Amino acid sequence: MWSSYVSATALSTANNYMMKSDTTFTHTYRAYLKTSECGKLKLKFWCSNLVDSTWADGSESRANLLGGLWKIEAAYIADGGKLPDGNVVEGTQIPVTFDSSMSKMVLPGETFWSDAAEITIPKEHYLAFSWTITTLAAGDSFPYNTEAPLVSAYDTPGHAAGQTSADGFRISANSLVLPDFIGCEREGAKRLAFLGDSITQGVRTRPDTYEYWVARIAEGLAPAHSVWNIGSGWARAYDAASDGAWLHKAKHNDEVVIALGVNDIGTAGRSAPQVLEDLQTIVDKLKGSRTGMTVILCTVPTFNFSGLQELAWRHVNQAIRSHTIAGVDRVFDIAKLLSQAAPRDNLLMPAYLSEGDDPHPNGKAGSAIAAAFLSWY
Repeated sequence: MWSSYVSATALSTANNYMMKSDTTFTHTYRAYLKTSECGKLKLKFWCSNLVDSTWADGSESRANLLGGLWKIEAAYIADGGKLPDGNVVEGTQIPVTFDSSMSKMVLPGETFWSDAAEITIPKEHYLAFSWTITTLAAGDSFPYNTEAPLVSAYDTPGHAAGQTSADGFRISANSLVLPDFIGCEREGAKRLAFLGDSITQGVRTRPDTYEYWVARIAEGLAPAHSVWNIGSGWARAYDAASDGAWLHKAKHNDEVVIALGVNDIGTAGRSAPQVLEDLQTIVDKLKGSRTGMTVILCTVPTFNFSGLQELAWRHVNQAIRSHTIAGVDRVFDIAKLLSQAAPRDNLLMPAYLSEGDDPHPNGKAGSAIAAAFLSWY
């Protein structure tokens, strides 16, 4: 299946959290996506009932955590129109089925594909994906992405996947519930994945603008390349090095760009040798997964580190620039692009800070990184 379907969007749908509830519930989720192509599209959706990466300190959700037992009651794609306002264009809804059934029981840890569904998305219109999910037990149920959403997303209690209007839907708060892979049938495109944390995901950039660096690179490389963004907020290199659900996604690509280390150093307090060992493991696993796999390793972006964290960051980046990690085909120095001049190169350039002096790169930084990457690539 992976051979004929490529990623249809630059939006990351990686999972870093698990839905939890004291009771069972039925709920509908709707999201609006900008697709890499417009016109007639043949789509398939792949789902994984596993968490990809660790959230925060790992006490709430962690990599490879199995989802519970839940049921897809119904799922639809539709022309979302030019405004992602909760409505979909009347008469454009297409059911998404699973083995020819409208519903699908999902087992803990299960991965599965939908059937193919065809839809026409006019230029400058959004693809809307809606599904109704029922949990079958209290506690952990389905994985999702928790973060300020990068796209317009809505939800409502009950069965509303087939509803065309926005009536009853509310703007989703810090949750994006989507299939893990939104695939479009297309032959010949080179598959390029970006494996990283929130900086790769695009966190803190403006919703629905696709102004983060990976999205701009995807636009610049289309249609010869298909970009699958699997950036995940709070993710660590050791999540990927565990060779679980997250790295499994990366292995289905021809080339993988790795941009990890910020949360290992800043949140988990990992030492430079530990981070380098995990990066080496990731490269080894990727290179061993398929013949001809190409790996690009990014330096660790600055995150305004200081003290021992700054020392670890400098050590890791010196090793990356020196090609200490075996098997890496090319190194992209993203840290140099984002940093102030030495000796203050541990600090992000002020113009690239997100609102509130947040060191997540903003849209201006996204443009600068993408331009440099496209020229270099």
